[in-house]
Order: sequence, then C-alpha cells, then structure tokens
Amino acid sequence: MTADDPSKPTGDQPGTSPAHHDHHESVLLDEPSTADLRAKVTEAWREFARALAERLRELPAGAQLEVTLDPTASGTGDAVYSISVAVGEGGRLSARAVGNATLPQGFRLDRAAVADMIALGWSPPGVVAGSGEHFGLDGSTGDASRLAGLLSRTLRDVYGAPHPAFLVYLSQDAEGEPLPIEALGTARSEFGPDRDVEADLDEALAAAASAQSAEQEVLDLPERVRTVVSTMLKSTSEHLQIDSDGDINIRAGSAMVFVRVRDNPPLVDVFSPVLTEVEPTERLYVKLSELTNRMPIGRLYCADDTVWASIPVFGRNFQATHLMLAVQVMTGLADELDDRLHGEFGGKRFFGEGDKPSRGDSGHRTGMYL
Repeated sequence: MTADDPSKPTGDQPGTSPAHHDHHESVLLDEPSTADLRAKVTEAWREFARALAERLRELPAGAQLEVTLDPTASGTGDAVYSISVAVGEGGRLSARAVGNATLPQGFRLDRAAVADMIALGWSPPGVVAGSGEHFGLDGSTGDASRLAGLLSRTLRDVYGAPHPAFLVYLSQDAEGEPLPIEALGTARSEFGPDRDVEADLDEALAAAASAQSAEQEVLDLPERVRTVVSTMLKSTSEHLQIDSDGDINIRAGSAMVFVRVRDNPPLVDVFSPVLTEVEPTERLYVKLSELTNRMPIGRLYCADDTVWASIPVFGRNFQATHLMLAVQVMTGLADELDDRLHGEFGGKRFFGEGDKPSRGDSGHRTGMYL
C-alpha cells in the first residue's frame, strides 16, 4: 500500500503533524496556507476507513450498510455511485458495488476504471453469486480492515469521491429498519441530525447563548467554539467533524470551511481554501483586492498557488455572535466565490470533482488532491 492508502495501519496518531510541534511560530506568520491540504484529505480518508472497519465488525447478522456518493453535492445528477455490504451468519460479508448497467450514459465507468475495480479485488457483475448487475466481493469480519480500505479506495479512486464528506451512509437491520451506528468519519448519516449550515440564526443564537450562560465560567475557548458551531449545525460537540490538526470541518457546497482555535494570542480563525492550483497573476491579485474591499469582514489573498478566505474572531472576551457571523459569512462566501473565481481564473475547488487548472488536463477522473 502507498503512503496515501486509506487502509494504512492505524498506528498513526492524530494531531502529530509538524505544525503541532513548532511552538515558536508567530501567529502573524502562521497563515492557513501552512496547512497541508493533501494531508488533511488523506487523513480524512484514513479516518473513514478505520471507522468503516470498526462498523463492519460490529454490525449484527442480517444488517446492511450502504455508502453512496451524494449525487446532489457531487454534481453527478442521476448517476448514483454506491457500495453496500450485507452481514451474514458467522461474520460473512457480501459487498456489492454499482456497475455500468445502472449508470446513465456519460457517467459509466470506462475501461480503465473497470480494470481498476478488478485490480482492487472486485469480481465483474454476475460472477459472484447474487451480485446481478453489480460488482461483487465476499469476505468476513476478520478481514474488515482490508475490506474497508478496498471500499474506501473504490469510492475515492474509481467513483471519484473527492472527500468522505461527500459520502452518505445508510444502515438497516434484518427487517429493513434504520439501525443507528457510530459515525463513519466525516461521512453523513441518512438518519443523522439536520446539519444544514443555513439553520435559522435566531434559533442558533438563542441555543448557544443559553449554553454559554450556564457554562461560560467553566468552558475553555476550544469547548466554547465547539458548542457554538455544533449549535449552528444542529448537532452536538461530539459529532463535529474534527481533523487531525484539531480544525473543525464544515462543508459548504463545493467549498470546505475550517474553524481553528489558536492559543497565543487567543484567536478563532475561520478560513477556507477557496481555490487551489491557481496561477497567481496581476489580474488575480487585483480581483482579490477588489473583493476584499467589498467584504464586511475578513480578507481574501493568494499564497502558495491557493486563494484563501479568512475571518478572524477574537478569543479574548469571546462572543458567540461574532463567531456565528464569521461562520455564516464564510460558508456562504466560500461556496459562492470558488465557483465565480474558478470560472474566471481556473484552478480547483476543494470539492470540485472534474475541475482542471487553466492549463493542462490529465484526463484521469480521480478524487481531488489524491
């Protein structure tokens, strides 16, 4: 397996990136652009694969787990790329992956993708008993780690899921009833809480204010930030998507927004890599300057061939309303700007499957950054 393989052994400890060990960096120099976006995406896939392996070991006989690339979010229209795993007696696992027979024209797997499926270990449709028009693969819970890695690579490398946050999963028991399970990394449950970031502001403010009024004296800044963000997302602090750098991840359409808490000085940074692999030009810098001048708060800038949007919130005398405003502005701004700037300057959106730089095109359909 390669270093980027999501089935890499779980010996890696989260939160051990070099940035966590450099205690001498200045907050003025510690821009979001120092974050390794490729590492963030790779770690998200590893977390998904680890969680998937655990769930496969825990599911009772007769249960079924289905993981689907969200067609609404990924822009695949009527094409539904999904994988299902049924649990049988004695820990037997039967996996099925969508084949070309159920995919519309224009979204079918080409020869190279079919070859990739076979290389990963899938049998062609109809070969495994009961697979019908789907690719088939049988295994057992004792081999859950290898199977989870294989399923993750199928979703990422063949079906083109740019990030696990684009995946939706559904678990059912033997009677077809919803079966609650622990989260699969940053993937979303069909039966999970409503996590729309456009939740009513008044309701979110009231809930966050109520939580803080009772706990403000005992909660530290990171916990207060988690309380505010989870309230906005109509979730709980425990169910927030937090990566190995400690950043809260919020998907906003084709953009990703990160919320990072800094210690010295106390600061909450709400930022987004709006575009990557963009060519820095004078025209781009002029555009970013014009847009920044029109923004009520925050700034846009280009560093390391990436366009960043950033809104800082003071951590000292922290106000929940300020963070809520920053998150709401950033989620709306990033999702709008990445489309607008991509159309004008090329580059890649964080969740822009099929995006190409303004020059050059490999033609190979894979997940972003991978």
